[in-house]
Amino acid sequence: MDEFFMNLAIEEAKKAENIGEVPIGAVIVKNNQVIASAYNLRETTQNAVTHAELIAIEKACKEIGSWRLEDTTLYVTLEPCPMCSGAILLSRVKRVVYGAFDPKAGCAGTLMNLLEDSRFNHQCEVVPGVLEEKCGTMLTEFFRNLRQRKKEQKKQKMDESGC
Repeated sequence: MDEFFMNLAIEEAKKAENIGEVPIGAVIVKNNQVIASAYNLRETTQNAVTHAELIAIEKACKEIGSWRLEDTTLYVTLEPCPMCSGAILLSRVKRVVYGAFDPKAGCAGTLMNLLEDSRFNHQCEVVPGVLEEKCGTMLTEFFRNLRQRKKEQKKQKMDESGC
């Protein structure tokens, strides 16, 4: 079942990629039903807090009419960052399933594990690495293509200026 819902999160990530966003997608599930889905919009909105997880949490809260997302599972293609991990804890998500590990900002086991830290009054069950290769490859290819485009743009500017 985790792979089924992670594939839905991957579909959300593809929506982000199609508009030039970092391909990260999230879905929130309650009673085996998707109650919210979202994808990264940080570049589009130029707003640091428009991560897929935060948008999905906001939609899920509206959907169920409560800030408490108890008995829900959040599926996300990339390990949550500190900001998203905080929102996940504060909204009482029960379970977090993620795909790719994030060595730069991962706070669900890589750099630290905020989600299972017993010092908080709520902890989440964390299931890492579901469809990890598929999620990771999407991100790797996105950034490889982005670097290539930037390199080509730089070369074009240099050619136009005669340097």
